[in-house]
Amino acid sequence: MRAFLDLVGRDLRLALRQIADVTLALAFFLIAAALFPLGVGPEPQTLARIAPGVVWVLALLAVLLSLDRLFQQDYEDGSLDLLLLAPAPIWLLVLAKVLAHWITTGLPVLILAPVIAVMLNMPGEGMAALLASLAIGTPVMNLIGAVGAALILGARRAGVLLAVLVLPLYVPVLIFGVSAVDAAVFGFPARPHLLILGAMLAGALPLCAWAASAALRQATH
Repeated sequence: MRAFLDLVGRDLRLALRQIADVTLALAFFLIAAALFPLGVGPEPQTLARIAPGVVWVLALLAVLLSLDRLFQQDYEDGSLDLLLLAPAPIWLLVLAKVLAHWITTGLPVLILAPVIAVMLNMPGEGMAALLASLAIGTPVMNLIGAVGAALILGARRAGVLLAVLVLPLYVPVLIFGVSAVDAAVFGFPARPHLLILGAMLAGALPLCAWAASAALRQATH
């Protein structure tokens, strides 16, 4: 646990030193949300209907934009090799980096999501479901993204390749996240959709940690 917390703290300190990279994804989240009323029209009913999908898609893209810095910088400066030589298991390194990445990207998105939802006139009945689905779904996207980020280490056009790898895997998370909000808005229980998202998180924790560990081992040998 001490090694895990040290790794999380290290990544958080590095993220604070490169705060511009962190704010880039959040700026995209806000600016892209502001463009939707201009594109689809200012009608409140139209915006309210698309609001859950818009918030979820923008959250997905905000997470995706920052995934390339998950392992790449450590890979380029050689610190990843030193981390892999540490006595702590590689899967612990992966989970620590994923947690730090979620704190710097997923958590701010979670905080800003209600602002975007209000801006898009989303009914208040869906707000709790939106926050709950994002709280469960964004860690799943970070875990899946960690596998993709580990696989593309050293590759050319890594950003494009990363998007191609992880976007299809994000589709189930997106579907059930939006469905949970829609169910709450229309008066149906959101719990079944949230439980499915929770099952995805429970499955992604061991599977993605193992897959990313194997990919990191391959990339550094």
